[in-house]
Amino acid sequence: MILNNEQRKIIEDSIRSIPDFPKKGIVFKDITTLLNNKDAYSVLMTHLKDRYKDYNLDYIAGIDARGFIFGAALAQMLELGFVPIRKKGKLPFTTYNEKYALEYGVDEIEVHIDAFGEKKGARVLMIDDLIATGGTANAAAKLIEHTGAVCVEACFIIGLSFLDGIKNLKEKTDVYCLIEES
Repeated sequence: MILNNEQRKIIEDSIRSIPDFPKKGIVFKDITTLLNNKDAYSVLMTHLKDRYKDYNLDYIAGIDARGFIFGAALAQMLELGFVPIRKKGKLPFTTYNEKYALEYGVDEIEVHIDAFGEKKGARVLMIDDLIATGGTANAAAKLIEHTGAVCVEACFIIGLSFLDGIKNLKEKTDVYCLIEES
């Protein structure tokens, strides 16, 4: 199930583009204007619920931090557990860690070793607001695999297809972007 043209327009029109942020040449996609637009947020979340209701999922995993907003709400709507994939040092129990490259250096994310319970092969939907180069998303998919779970699909509100993130992530899992910008 994909967005129809009317749904896409409602969501696209609710996302603010900010040129030259955080640095010159970058157009930042600000989802705060989507979140504070009750109609657009409702269209988005209803679409996600309808899309994933028959995927036989066990968990939704949201990537720190904006993935938490969509992931926790969707998990509640689908009556599933929610798992946060956090930046290093934010989780209090034993974790799996995964490093990924940034433009200048590396960063690291982590997930609790028991995040998906005792069930091996738990079916997980990974979600975040945007995929660009895909470093964080690829690291999150690896973390899900480390736990013995399966990343059934990675979902993003916005996909920047002119970068290689979507293409690279598709080598690990299916990818769904509600809005793709090329």
